[in-house]
Amino acid sequence: MTRVPAFGPRGEGWVALQGVLLAALGVAGLLGLAGAGGIFGAAWSGPARVATSALGVGLGLLGASQVRRGTGDLGANLTPLPYPTAAAQLVETGIYANVRHPIYGGIVLGGFGWALLAASPAAMVLAAILVPFFWLKSSIEERWLEQRFAGYDAYRGRTRRFIAWRG
Repeated sequence: MTRVPAFGPRGEGWVALQGVLLAALGVAGLLGLAGAGGIFGAAWSGPARVATSALGVGLGLLGASQVRRGTGDLGANLTPLPYPTAAAQLVETGIYANVRHPIYGGIVLGGFGWALLAASPAAMVLAAILVPFFWLKSSIEERWLEQRFAGYDAYRGRTRRFIAWRG
């Protein structure tokens, strides 16, 4: 497994960086919706804008659904930090039967949906940055989960990382 820095004893730096990325994505999208120019503004219009807006709403709803299921199925195990809590249990049911990090995947889907809805190139770039960011954050989280739970390696072998689909 790739060695990824923890950025704090429980991964606090990952949470802080995630907040910065999501705030920047939100602002870039708002600037796009407000009609700002340059890399923030609506880079496309007409039928393309209608189609990408519809796709954006769909991705946003899909991402929100995945985040909602992930948070609900985690229950008391939910924490913003990648380090598991002292009372944490390995959840392998619900959405977690198919995907290990549905919340991260849902945020990525929602980020791309927001960027498409706003027609903002800057928001698209920021949404794209979320993919390697969450890959790295989930890598450190998985290292800690593997140390904590004997069955984690087998669980990882039978589930996808981010997106909950059957295949």
